[in-house]
Amino acid sequence: MITVHHLNNSRSQRVLWLLEELGCEYRLVRYQRDPHTLLAPPELKGIHPLGKSPVVSDGVHTLAESGAIVEYLIDRYGNGRLRPPPGSAEHLRYTYWLHYAEGSAMPLLLLKLVFLRLPRPVPALLRPIVRSVAQRVQQRLIDPQIRTHIDYWESELGRSTWFAGEELTGADVQMSFPLEAAAARAGVALGPRVGQFLERIHARPAYRRALAASGGFQLAR
Repeated sequence: MITVHHLNNSRSQRVLWLLEELGCEYRLVRYQRDPHTLLAPPELKGIHPLGKSPVVSDGVHTLAESGAIVEYLIDRYGNGRLRPPPGSAEHLRYTYWLHYAEGSAMPLLLLKLVFLRLPRPVPALLRPIVRSVAQRVQQRLIDPQIRTHIDYWESELGRSTWFAGEELTGADVQMSFPLEAAAARAGVALGPRVGQFLERIHARPAYRRALAASGGFQLAR
């Protein structure tokens, strides 16, 4: 049976959603973030040397990295679902968004989180100065870049219902986390199509089953 090593409020939530879409049976092993640092507990290093989540075990295989997990699960259990036909224009878009999610979108949104939280661990006397610097970096560098990405998502979702075409694919599962993160912490308005994308995935029975299995999902701000 597939085992998902699940860290609360993390990228592994979308792995649970994918497994529910595929109708796979799985076992959930839960891990909790440190409430102050938000880091994963050291126990995860016993599963994978980097100590990150998601990590999936399936027989002799142990996989990390969301994109690799999505590809593996669809290859092994998809039976033609959640992936466009090879050689099609939709498949090229599928491959692009599958890699874009972590390669381009998430580093910027992680940087946003770092600067949002930056003043908190600083001594009280220095906090106003650090907060001012953090706000300027966000306003002048980070937020305009996030705006560019959100506008890009809005434009691409104007081409088709989902990121790779008219059918839900693993690329949408992969892209769900950047869009959820942007909604939680971007500080700029999402476009209507991006908002509709989130509404569509939140309404899916498989997404709701994944939420029930994990006990909920809320990203740090």
